[in-house]
Amino acid sequence: MVNPSEGHGSRPTASSQSDGLDALRAAPEHHTLLFENDDVRVLDTHVPPGERTAVHTHRWRSVMYVLDWSEFVRRDAAGKTTLDSRTVPQIRTPPVTLWSDPLAHSLENVGTTDLRVISVELKQTASSEG
Repeated sequence: MVNPSEGHGSRPTASSQSDGLDALRAAPEHHTLLFENDDVRVLDTHVPPGERTAVHTHRWRSVMYVLDWSEFVRRDAAGKTTLDSRTVPQIRTPPVTLWSDPLAHSLENVGTTDLRVISVELKQTASSEG
């Protein structure tokens, strides 16, 4: 469900909603809109233990701030595992911030705690700036 924050002028823009696999459309039970304008979109992603998101897209590059960490399995749009956090020693201790390029994926929380991340999606790219 899309829940724009009141008083912040946050409304889903046409460009963010035009993709049927957009995170807010395809996996609304796991993504909440916190803020959006022409330049950025801020999402709160929450995946409880044992839950798996539907396949969805993140169309823009983003900076992610980790609030709560859990082990997870990321799969591409075809269902192929692209990352199993349990097999990557470098992320046993979670980073506080991460960078992500655009992607289409599903994510399954295979841990015992909530996975919660705030993503700041950057709609403008260096090549599109005047």
